[in-house]
Amino acid sequence: MKRKLLIINTALAPYMIDQYNDLNQLFDVEVVFLFPNVLYDKFNQSQLLAKLTCRYSFLLKGPVYKDRVFRFGILKAIRRVQPDFIISYEYSFTTQYLLLLKRLGIIHQKIGSTIDDSLEICNNVQSKIREAARAFAVKKLDFHVVLSDDISQFYKDKFGLKENEIVISPILQNPDRLRKNSEEIESIANDYLNKFHLKGKKILLYVGRFVEAKGLVPFLNNACELLNSEPNIVFVLVGDGEEKKGIETIFDDKRLYDKLLMPGRFENEELYAWYACASGFVLPSIYEPYGAVVNESLIFGTKVFCSEYAGSASLINHDNGMIFNPLDKDHVIEKFKLFLSRINVVENINMNKKPTLITNKNDEFINEWKKISNE
Repeated sequence: MKRKLLIINTALAPYMIDQYNDLNQLFDVEVVFLFPNVLYDKFNQSQLLAKLTCRYSFLLKGPVYKDRVFRFGILKAIRRVQPDFIISYEYSFTTQYLLLLKRLGIIHQKIGSTIDDSLEICNNVQSKIREAARAFAVKKLDFHVVLSDDISQFYKDKFGLKENEIVISPILQNPDRLRKNSEEIESIANDYLNKFHLKGKKILLYVGRFVEAKGLVPFLNNACELLNSEPNIVFVLVGDGEEKKGIETIFDDKRLYDKLLMPGRFENEELYAWYACASGFVLPSIYEPYGAVVNESLIFGTKVFCSEYAGSASLINHDNGMIFNPLDKDHVIEKFKLFLSRINVVENINMNKKPTLITNKNDEFINEWKKISNE
């Protein structure tokens, strides 16, 4: 009989579906969500929830301050599920509450927390409150779930955590699931080429919010001369956000009118088709705990120009992309020029000619998660 795992997290995002489903193969999983949707990006939750193979429930009552939340009913949910392990998120109020319950002897389960920070964020904690919360909780948790080897090493070096106290579990999606409807994705992608007159061009792609942390405005300011010197290039920005007007202003000021396309926000196959028809993907974030879009791009065979501040830079190697420092203008220009020389113009989309650029890590996933059940 599988042991029970209770996961408490904020809301279901598309990139977490496979992780929850894979965990449900190893454990008897229930996920408790504390919000009806992701705060910063509204997804079609009915479609996402239908893809989960594990049980799920919601706790939606309780005080909220900005992105900090405490929900009533957590203890009741624990008593209902009777899990062997409980996973919270970050060093949140929920995590602190679980540790208090355990300290008082009210619950006795192993308690862990998912830490989505990049190495940059680990080294430069964004607030004194979070730093204090981490200092209080880090040695009291039974295990941490982190996204990469370098984060694991950080916790070993700084806090003396042992190998069996850290689960390395990057946010990876299942290529077979995302590419399942390849014919439909291919058809949509070719429609994009025709509709937006993209054939014969190098198509650069960005997917995400248009906000300051993503670094789009400074990146475009640094890269505009290179974009202008390339005769057949277009930058497709998929998404929306507060910096949209600023982005449009840059292209207007630099007279790059025909090199910018902002088609809006997409989900599911309509989004995957943009990855499929891109020559290269760009993530210029100056603050990025992880960046699941890097994994998505690699799944669809599109090389990535990735900021070193993104946690998912750990997925990049010589064959599938390049890493750069978005805060160093000369470095941006030098690396971006090299990246542009390594990508090709697009004529037609054939999914068979764009195999996934990321290796299967299922064995590593299983071995890492075995750590929490080893007594």
